[in-house]
Amino acid sequence: MADTVMSLTDAESFAQNATAPDASPMETIALIREGVPSEVLTHIKTALDLTDAELARVVRIPKRTLTRRKKDGVLRPDESERALRLLRLVRHAEAVFGATEEARAWMHTPNMALGDESPLQFADTEPGARRVDQLLGQIEHGVSL
Repeated sequence: MADTVMSLTDAESFAQNATAPDASPMETIALIREGVPSEVLTHIKTALDLTDAELARVVRIPKRTLTRRKKDGVLRPDESERALRLLRLVRHAEAVFGATEEARAWMHTPNMALGDESPLQFADTEPGARRVDQLLGQIEHGVSL
């Protein structure tokens, strides 16, 4: 995978398949271990309307390393896991709110249920991402927050 450079459309398709609710855990684990294409970061950046600095912070990759990963074409396994985690949340938010713009706004807006942090800020760790996903599930099913 490191030898191929994906187009943004291919990266979007990859992101869609890798983060689908019915994606096989074994396939997802294999993708993470192999390293996901760095173009997935461009997809995250676009979906959430992030600057390079914001993207670096949210996926917890130093900005210079982020630049290098984009040039190399593949993320390390730990970086891949964080990128896919964020992509899953973006996909879930889009499904709940019905449009990228609404999902983006929700991800950037401070939320009382998250200690007045935005879902994007709160999701920078695995436990935080699980809480954001749980919150999206509550919204999706009309459970009071």
